[in-house]
Amino acid sequence: MPAKACDMNAIRECITGKLLRYYGVTVESATKRQIYKATAITIRDQIMQMWMESKKKNEAEQGKTLYYLSIEFLMGRSMNQNLINMCAQEHYTAALRDLGVDILDLMEEEPEPALGNGGLGRLAAGFLDSLSTLGIPSVGSTIRYEYGLFRQRIVDGQQVELPDPWLQDGNVWEIPVTEDICQVQFGGEVKEYQAGGRWRFALENAYTIDAVPYDMPVVGYGSAAVNTLRTWSARSRESFDLHTFGRGEYDKAMDEMRMAEVINKVLYPEDSHWEGKMLRMKQQYFFTSATVQTAVRKFKKRYGTDFGRMPEKVVFHINDTHPGLAIPELMRILIDNEGLGWDSAQGIVNRCFAYTNHTVMQEALERWPQEMMKQTLPRIYMILEEMNRRLCEDLFRAYPDQWDRIGSMAILSYGQVQMANLCVSQSYSVNAVSQLHGKILTDGLFHDYWLLNHDKFTAITNGITHRRWLLSANPKLTELLEEAIGPGFRGDAQELEKLKPFAGDAAFRDKYAAVKRQNKERLSALIKHRQNDTVSPDFIFDVQAKRLHEYKRQLLNALHIQVLYNRIADDPNYSMPPRAFLFGAKAAPGYHRAKLIIRYINALKTLIESHPRASEMLKVVYIENYDVSTAEIIMPAAEISQQLSTAGKEASGTGNMKFMMNGAITLGTMDGANVEIFELVGDENIYIFGMRADTVENMYKSGAYNPMSIFESNAEIKKAMGQLIDGTLFPREPLALQELYHTLLVGDHGGMADSYFVLKDFGSYSMANRRMMDDYQNRDKWLKMAVMNTAMSGHFSSDRTIKEYNERIWRM
Repeated sequence: MPAKACDMNAIRECITGKLLRYYGVTVESATKRQIYKATAITIRDQIMQMWMESKKKNEAEQGKTLYYLSIEFLMGRSMNQNLINMCAQEHYTAALRDLGVDILDLMEEEPEPALGNGGLGRLAAGFLDSLSTLGIPSVGSTIRYEYGLFRQRIVDGQQVELPDPWLQDGNVWEIPVTEDICQVQFGGEVKEYQAGGRWRFALENAYTIDAVPYDMPVVGYGSAAVNTLRTWSARSRESFDLHTFGRGEYDKAMDEMRMAEVINKVLYPEDSHWEGKMLRMKQQYFFTSATVQTAVRKFKKRYGTDFGRMPEKVVFHINDTHPGLAIPELMRILIDNEGLGWDSAQGIVNRCFAYTNHTVMQEALERWPQEMMKQTLPRIYMILEEMNRRLCEDLFRAYPDQWDRIGSMAILSYGQVQMANLCVSQSYSVNAVSQLHGKILTDGLFHDYWLLNHDKFTAITNGITHRRWLLSANPKLTELLEEAIGPGFRGDAQELEKLKPFAGDAAFRDKYAAVKRQNKERLSALIKHRQNDTVSPDFIFDVQAKRLHEYKRQLLNALHIQVLYNRIADDPNYSMPPRAFLFGAKAAPGYHRAKLIIRYINALKTLIESHPRASEMLKVVYIENYDVSTAEIIMPAAEISQQLSTAGKEASGTGNMKFMMNGAITLGTMDGANVEIFELVGDENIYIFGMRADTVENMYKSGAYNPMSIFESNAEIKKAMGQLIDGTLFPREPLALQELYHTLLVGDHGGMADSYFVLKDFGSYSMANRRMMDDYQNRDKWLKMAVMNTAMSGHFSSDRTIKEYNERIWRM
């Protein structure tokens, strides 16, 4: 029988019993990993009972089910989060203490699930937590990546990618659901024939693989609801070829299995070549097809073949364009398998799908070569052709003879399958993820679609799971907040606003500062343990931690660090508060320039450490393998949160919210959710710099920007830029960073120089830094700002975000 969450005797007995039955050991002789597994299984057993009851309740109510499709879910470790949401953390901590075990040690034994990479995946994971907390029946759907993105090492200042074998010792929290295995087909030829008075379509000579589901329960806070994250694993349908193997043709005997299982090996395979693009497309079709097949099967089990009711009972939410092939897949199933006519099927599909856009970056708006789609998914391509034909007819009526306009809105155009246009045209709702992002979509990227249907578009600002990023990541601050304002904020993050009066309380500020100091010491210890590097907690902890991309402008931060170094080196009287610049980011394996920026940052670290005076005031640390568990230690320790994206490029951002909640002050542009942070805390509690989004857009349109004029007129920039290529950073390889120098001043292959306005915004950024350092030295002022940021952060809870999604989009 599963232990009760509050019965410490039962918890102890369950853990010791599992150690004996599963491993044949006692607590005293067991390894930490064995104790972790026994504890996790004990927790899982309790969740299983809740999960079963939650499923029975949902089936009895026959309400609507949400399928949330995302190419990634960056879940983080599960044990502590489950205990917090079950309100059982205290009881398990005490039970383990009685057994002589520190629960914090056990948490380190849990592998980090390699199911995501950045903000997209973390947002999806947070949404699942809030969906369960609010009792909204839902299933998250993705791929069960065997190796994730990669495990990052920094070797000689450069990123090295290693496999991340997170599943090698199994995953305690998942359950294989073999009864839901389904088949996904690739290639082949479409056969058309008439039967029963209508045209029918069958795929022949296709390559078929099994999609095997693994389910993980997702517990809500203080809620009886338990939802599901379903991850799909690819498996060959061909049995092992023993005859071929027996002839010694070992590779040939294994080929079939390898071809199938490569689909779920890694997240975001390199796509600079045809094979990589095709693998990405196969991945996306694989998990969306499996999800849609399962949803249709479950619908039929409950409601029969009355598919007209499907929009009342099922909603598919597409998290960015990656799962967009779910749209033609549902069409295929309704027409080919269930016998519906085109008009009926499309009417259902158009009322079942909602789409969240996460980017305005053209290179991130997915496009697939039409020939690739036709070759790999021939029936899906046929459906897209017909969808496109009908869409273009409608667009021609709205925009007669405006062929360029229609081409920019079509699903198939210029030899490409335009995935964003597919999602926008075939969904009943399209949402942005911040208010500024919403304006950019309706004024720019999707303006012509918006003109046709204003009501389809909305903007819902992203949110974060405060139970992970405050309760779990920052237990000391959580204790302090409970002492000040009570425990209500655990369930309702909006109650953090009760903290506002305490910003003026000197005694509270002292306690708040003591917590920050403890968190800085904890991060210093992590860096020492992991990288054997020493960071004094007496330094200001200034953090930029996010996916590495040029538009996020880690390069701006690095260039400013170099200018600070030069001020110290050139002026023996120059002084500044000691400041540690902490970076955490992975660069995509094929993104050469991003990896070059990592090399630049680490070269700055070496340069600073070689200078006695500079090393007393500056420190640079590139924290390896940035992931959720690392972020949970970094964010509570941060005092400055650098959010430097070129205005108009960051759809929202969620790291800015996590840092804010933990009392870091934002230094950022008016971009994404920074705009709403500014509106909530006021200009006295944030440092804003740089051009606004409309100015940036006008600069792009005018084409008049010349970074060379800034280079020539700003002596500090000119010197720092010169050091990129004069051997200061790489004496034996002086031109190692020439590409960075070239892209800022000249541009690529005739393109725009400094296309993300690093040099243009540098002066404003430098001045904001000066103001910030002046304020930091006024301890009371700084702590008031930090407390106000925590107090106003409750608005960014994912619970609020999900309530808005439900009210405006899903209507569950």
